[in-house]
Amino acid sequence: MNEDWSQWLDFDRMNIEATPELPGVFVMHTSMKILFIGGSQNVRRELLARLSDPCTGKSKRFRYIVTSSFEALREQLVKEYVDKHGNLPVCMERNAL
Repeated sequence: MNEDWSQWLDFDRMNIEATPELPGVFVMHTSMKILFIGGSQNVRRELLARLSDPCTGKSKRFRYIVTSSFEALREQLVKEYVDKHGNLPVCMERNAL
């Protein structure tokens, strides 16, 4: 499945506007630390909204994958992250899953 992921892209308006308006999952990081794992019916719209969020707005890079089963994939990635690190990504801790 990894071949379906985009490359890591700079988290800026230009790169976000180039993402598809399709369902998918995205991962955001800064300094190689995952800040947020998200999923949406519209990846571009969700990433644009994340630009103005006080926590996720600090992201430096993101990657995404287009998939209609974004909810299940997001849930799996969050579980894998928690199993490995013992807690949620920092920008998800204040938000209920």
